[in-house]
Amino acid sequence: MRDGLRFAQPILWLSALDIHMKILQATISDAEEILGLQKLAYRIEAERYNDYSITPLMQTLEAIKNQFEDHLFLKAVSENMIIGSVRAHEENGTCYITRLAVYPEMQNRGIGTALMEEIEKYYNPVRFELFVGTKSENNIHLYKKLGYRIFKTTKYGCGNIEIFYMEKIVE
Repeated sequence: MRDGLRFAQPILWLSALDIHMKILQATISDAEEILGLQKLAYRIEAERYNDYSITPLMQTLEAIKNQFEDHLFLKAVSENMIIGSVRAHEENGTCYITRLAVYPEMQNRGIGTALMEEIEKYYNPVRFELFVGTKSENNIHLYKKLGYRIFKTTKYGCGNIEIFYMEKIVE
């Protein structure tokens, strides 16, 4: 994380579709709401791959609370409700971005883009890395639009889901 600092102030953002939201650093007290959002958002992925045992759906409240120890969590808040979240951590010059989740009815309105752009501002790595299912065309499009490129394809979990590893080299 850049200089080890956390957010000092919320970032205000207004989409073209007139969604007022703030992007804030989440705290452990947000864990339960973020986990609920994550399970709702990733149900779409589970349906896409016909696999309801994917990690985002199986994660427990205790596990997500433990991630607050070494991950930065951001939340997008609108009308006192968390409508999106993302988390990241840095190791050896790589910032790993995971679990971008947006409330299903709010997807494709710029919330995921705003969360990704904001979380990248708080790290100063050599590269960013994430992974995405190969059938998740909207997500792949989003990441490519943000400058990520596919650098590896592999199987995820028990091998039923093929995933792309994507990276963005910081220049």
